[in-house]
Amino acid sequence: MAPSSSMAIAMCFFMALTPICFSKITNGGYLYPQFYDQSCPQATNIVRSIIAQAVAQDTRMAASLLRLHFHDCFVKGCDASILLDDGGSRNIISEKGSGPNRNSVRGFEIIDEIKAALETVCPQTVSCADILALAARDSTVLSGGPSWEVPAGRRDSLGASLRGSNHNIPAPNNTFQTILTKFKLKGLDIIDLVALSGSHTIGNARCGSFKQRLYSNKEKNDRLFVAQLRANCPQSGGDENLFFLDNVTPTKFDNGYYKNLMESKGMLSSDQILFTENEETMKLVKEYAADEDIFFMQFAKSMIKMGNISPLTGFRGEIRKSCRNVNG
Repeated sequence: MAPSSSMAIAMCFFMALTPICFSKITNGGYLYPQFYDQSCPQATNIVRSIIAQAVAQDTRMAASLLRLHFHDCFVKGCDASILLDDGGSRNIISEKGSGPNRNSVRGFEIIDEIKAALETVCPQTVSCADILALAARDSTVLSGGPSWEVPAGRRDSLGASLRGSNHNIPAPNNTFQTILTKFKLKGLDIIDLVALSGSHTIGNARCGSFKQRLYSNKEKNDRLFVAQLRANCPQSGGDENLFFLDNVTPTKFDNGYYKNLMESKGMLSSDQILFTENEETMKLVKEYAADEDIFFMQFAKSMIKMGNISPLTGFRGEIRKSCRNVNG
């Protein structure tokens, strides 16, 4: 996929004493927080209510929904391609079967529930891509993290990209330069990389995603931390065993992730290298570990920027009736 130069250019106009702020997208379209104010004013409340219920029942769901948005945007842009199932009228090969997603991404049933509720009150109005963006924001807030206004107006893709999902999403064992390159190809910079990685302050990781760190002599890890992990992540087997990414405050969105990196207790190799492989990222880790407000401010800014990666706007794509299938 061609590199995306999708940093938002904010423009505000005052209409009826209410500021209307637009995020300019390079393909000529616009995203703005007030997009559904007239067509579906209940949209944000419906999304927030269902996310709140889901997170109350399963705190892990907050991280899962945040991850869905990330894994969607890094493939074909923020177009809900990750939600499509195999088959259908276009013989789609789903991204759900890719290496980064298979038996890993979750929360699809929550998105289905939100979409069904929205279709009842505002048929074919709110896109699945916007639902993912709103769900990511609400999941962050419900976990104790920052809030931000979500620019809306995305439309849904007519296809998926299994190849893109396999190659574009940063992997836990990628080198620092590989991860940074994958971010830059989406118009994101080194600051966005460190800030967005902070989402690992909540959620879980499978043993198979970090096992290489536990049994490698190449990486410097906290010995007690490694010993604790090895107990339930053996060298052979146990790949699906789950571990908190932040075992100090696992369900609270805070800056504990960065404090862990400074103590060599980053769960994933892709996390720990932010403190060991690059001087600029090391400084940012220290800054966010020392000041949670600065981290929160940058995380919100980077999430908006990520949400602007190659969205479909105007007459491109469609508004799906079901997030799992293109309209038929």
